[in-house]
Amino acid sequence: MKIIMLGAPGAGKGTQAKKIAEKYQIPHISTGDIFRFNIKEGTELGMKAKAFMDQGGLVPDELTIGMLMDRIQKEDCQNGYVLDGFPRTIPQAESLTNALNERGQKIDYAVNVDVPDENIVNRMSGRRACLSCGATYHIVYKPSKVEGICDVCGDKLVLREDDKPETVKKRLSVYHDQTQPLIDYYKEAGVLANVDGTQDMEKVFSDIVAVLGA
Repeated sequence: MKIIMLGAPGAGKGTQAKKIAEKYQIPHISTGDIFRFNIKEGTELGMKAKAFMDQGGLVPDELTIGMLMDRIQKEDCQNGYVLDGFPRTIPQAESLTNALNERGQKIDYAVNVDVPDENIVNRMSGRRACLSCGATYHIVYKPSKVEGICDVCGDKLVLREDDKPETVKKRLSVYHDQTQPLIDYYKEAGVLANVDGTQDMEKVFSDIVAVLGA
């Protein structure tokens, strides 16, 4: 079962991807993990990607696809995988489709965790992080025992730059421009499954399982 996770930043698709991977015993694959692995192992593709990243540039699609295709040929992907964070654009989706077609493979499901922008802004602006130990909290859903203080190490909690409403709105704007067209792309391919991401996390997961099959 080959699955792509779609959804705006902060929609919870990463959490759901991990739960899917665990339930169906298939790898959860993110492009960040693939980049880190290839750079650490010093592969040819990894070194090329590192050169772009060191200059602050984006890794070209063909390099990313090359590393991704290399990853999904590995033995642990025989029964499928969950792709998280890729593709992000239509050209990437088309490149992935073509690369899979060449191997006689295709994506089975594109699961879109659908959450309105307003909910995402509220959800992310409520996050608090401890910069000392990395623990994360939410003022509504997972508050610390003492407001503003980390339960783990006692240091001060902060609202990260990434989670500030103005930053979140900018990220959502980029998402709507670049990534949302993927929803139409996979809808036309007949593999799109929309799931209401505003529900409780376990309900979202059970809705996904209902689509994928037990």
